[in-house]
Amino acid sequence: MVTKSVSLSSPIYEILQQTAGDSNINDALSKILKDFFQLKTHALREKISAYEKKYGMSFADFEEACKIGKIENPYSYEIEKDGWEWETDIVEMEDLMEYEQWLS
Repeated sequence: MVTKSVSLSSPIYEILQQTAGDSNINDALSKILKDFFQLKTHALREKISAYEKKYGMSFADFEEACKIGKIENPYSYEIEKDGWEWETDIVEMEDLMEYEQWLS
């Protein structure tokens, strides 16, 4: 494991210790990051679920439906915007899940 030295201001140090309930800063930061990843992942799952409900399909099926013309006006601003945001949410959620594994 590579270790790096960082400086924390006193308020941040105190908040880390008190919020995580741990005097070991590495452990405290790890707990806070895990909580953040879980909260963010939950929010992203809700957004993804809303797109799945809106279009009645998974993102992979949505992409295919756009390609074969199953979705009307696939190049309209709304549909393209939904597709970009949907894909971004999926990628971000996958990244966060991977980062959380790094902390295990």
